[in-house]
Amino acid sequence: MTGPQLDLLHDTPRHALASFMAQQAAAQRVRVVESKRLSGGAIQENWLVRADIEGGAHHGQADFVVRTDAPSGIAVSHSRAQEFALLKAAFAAGVTVPEPLWLCEDPSCIGRPFFVMRRIPGIAAGHVLVKNAAGGADGGQLAQRLGSELARIHSIRPSRVDLAFLPTHDDSPAVHAIERLRAALDAHPTPQPVLEWGLRWLTRHAPARGDIVLCHGDYRTGNYMVDEHGLSGILDWEFAGWGDPLQDIGWFCAKCWRFGANEREAGGIGAREDFYFGYEQTSGRPLARERVHYWEVMAHASWALIALAQAERHRRGEEASLLLALTAHIVPELAYEILTMTQDS
Repeated sequence: MTGPQLDLLHDTPRHALASFMAQQAAAQRVRVVESKRLSGGAIQENWLVRADIEGGAHHGQADFVVRTDAPSGIAVSHSRAQEFALLKAAFAAGVTVPEPLWLCEDPSCIGRPFFVMRRIPGIAAGHVLVKNAAGGADGGQLAQRLGSELARIHSIRPSRVDLAFLPTHDDSPAVHAIERLRAALDAHPTPQPVLEWGLRWLTRHAPARGDIVLCHGDYRTGNYMVDEHGLSGILDWEFAGWGDPLQDIGWFCAKCWRFGANEREAGGIGAREDFYFGYEQTSGRPLARERVHYWEVMAHASWALIALAQAERHRRGEEASLLLALTAHIVPELAYEILTMTQDS
């Protein structure tokens, strides 16, 4: 079902947003000077908002980002209230993220629930970041920093009361992930024999339940920002949940997220060992390197099914989008990689 359309360029939502920000910031007055939709965001929308704030702790002109629902989404992504709670938990744990400021769950304000966070500088486009790494930027240092940031994320454990909305499971994260993928594959209208094979391989090699931590769920190049000083923030927490820490390791290193820079196995920006080193230095624990391959296969299968689901959103008329329509065309490449990775076992 398509949600209400949002356009912060129009006066009514601008005024409503300004009123909300003034109340939350304890300001005398807020005026939205500029608003524009940022690129990206197949699942959610991000709007850059420049505001003049009179009075209160945020006095002056500043840039913010308003994050709200896209017209259609996928069921496994979190609500904006849940994502806001995750961002607050990560911020408190010392993870480099945009500072979460204010949450609004009242859809009468601008038409959909949203939250406001500080704008962070930099670029996130994966194809640009891997080109910069190829051009001499210190990709090894960035990979190490990203490993360190991931270790901080994984320091968050299921005992957190503020994250009680995240479901817990008695079975292993691998088995739970397979069951979720199986349900998605069974519901898809066309047969996908290679994905069937991939799920069978994942079932046969599933690791037992081990340490359970907060996993980002989409930790990859394209979901962090980099400026001239280095990493400026980790983005997009809509798929975070409790899981095996190697889930995030495998997702980051998977070939499908290297943007063509396949020789740099850590996200297309650096060496795998640099990424591992940063993680181990901050976590104080060695990584089970021999198990990462399993989670890279899982990453390819998961991304293939997400791609199919996104294409279906376009096909069913839920959201007319060339980006969503083209996403399905990466599935054959992902299927080929699954066969390559599993051919010897």
